[in-house]
Amino acid sequence: MYTLGESLVFYSSLIFSLAVSLAISVPLTGALVRLRANYNPKALQLDPEGNAHVHTGPIVTSFFGMLRRVYRIEGWAGLYKGLMPTALATVVMTIFAIAALDSRGLASHGRVDTIDTGILGAFLSSAVGMFIALPAAILTYRSIVTPYKLPFFGLMYSLRVLLTPTERRRPWILYLTPGLLATEFLRILYTMVVLRSLRILLLRNFTPFKFGIYLGIEILSVAFTCPLEVMSTKLAIQRNHATTEYNSVEQEVEDDGIEAHEYAEYSNEEEDVIGLRHEKDPYLGFLDCFKRIVDEEGWQTLYRAWWVTMLGAIVSATAAAAQFQGFS
Repeated sequence: MYTLGESLVFYSSLIFSLAVSLAISVPLTGALVRLRANYNPKALQLDPEGNAHVHTGPIVTSFFGMLRRVYRIEGWAGLYKGLMPTALATVVMTIFAIAALDSRGLASHGRVDTIDTGILGAFLSSAVGMFIALPAAILTYRSIVTPYKLPFFGLMYSLRVLLTPTERRRPWILYLTPGLLATEFLRILYTMVVLRSLRILLLRNFTPFKFGIYLGIEILSVAFTCPLEVMSTKLAIQRNHATTEYNSVEQEVEDDGIEAHEYAEYSNEEEDVIGLRHEKDPYLGFLDCFKRIVDEEGWQTLYRAWWVTMLGAIVSATAAAAQFQGFS
C-alpha cells in the first residue's frame, strides 16, 4: 500500500513529466507532420475540370526549415497546434497503462516489465490499439495542418472545422478513408511480426555481433517504413465527403457555413505554412496514393524526414537489447 504522500509524489512527478514531454514533442511532431503532408507537385497539374494550372506548394525540404517556417508564419501558437488532442490521447493512454500494468507496483521493483503476449498477440494488440487511436491521430494531424485558428477548449467548433458534415454525422467513415487502414496495418504487420520475430531470434541470446545485425536490419527497414509513415500522414488529413456526384472523399456540395480565421490574418505573411491537395482530387486508395506521390511529387517525397524514422529505429533496437539483457 502507498501512503497519501507517496501517491502525491508519484502523480505530481507523472504530471510534470507529461507536461515537459508535451512541451518538447508537440512542436517537433507538428513540424514533422507538416513536412510530410506538404503537397508540392513537380509539374503542371490538371484541376478537377480538366484545366491546366500550376499548383506549387511551399518548397521546404528540411525538418528544421519547416520548424522555422511555422514559427515565422504562425508564431508560438502555430508551433503548439495539435496540443489538445495530443494531450488528451496521452492522458488516456497513461491512465490505461497505469490501470493495466500497475506501473507503480512494478516500478517499486526497479523496472516496468512489458507484457509478453507472443508475436501474434503483439500484432493483434497493436492492431486493436491502432484501430482505437486512429480517430485521435486523424484529428491531431488535421489540427496541425489546418490554416485556421482553433481554440484550445472549443471542442465543438474545432470539430466543425476539422470534420466534414458527413464525418460528423457518420464518424465511422473515418475508418473508411481510402488507403489509411491498409497503410497502418502494413506498418504494424512489418514492425510487430517481421521485426519482432527477428528481434527474438537475434537478441534472445544477446551478443554484440547479433545486436549489430539486428540494428542494421532496423536501419535498413526505414526504406520500407518511412514511405508508409509519409503515406499515412497524407491520407489521414484527407477529409471524407459523401456527395452523389463524386466519390466518397470529394467536396461537399453544401457549404458548412463556418466562419474561421486563418493564422495568416494575424501576421504580415500572406501564405499558408504548407500546400494541401485539393479535396476534389483525392487519393483513391493505398496503391493510388503511392503511385501519385511518386508521379506528381517524386519518390524523394516518400522519404521526407527519413532520419527521424531512423532515429526511432535505433532507439527501438537499443531498448529491445536492454530489455533482453535485463531478462537474461
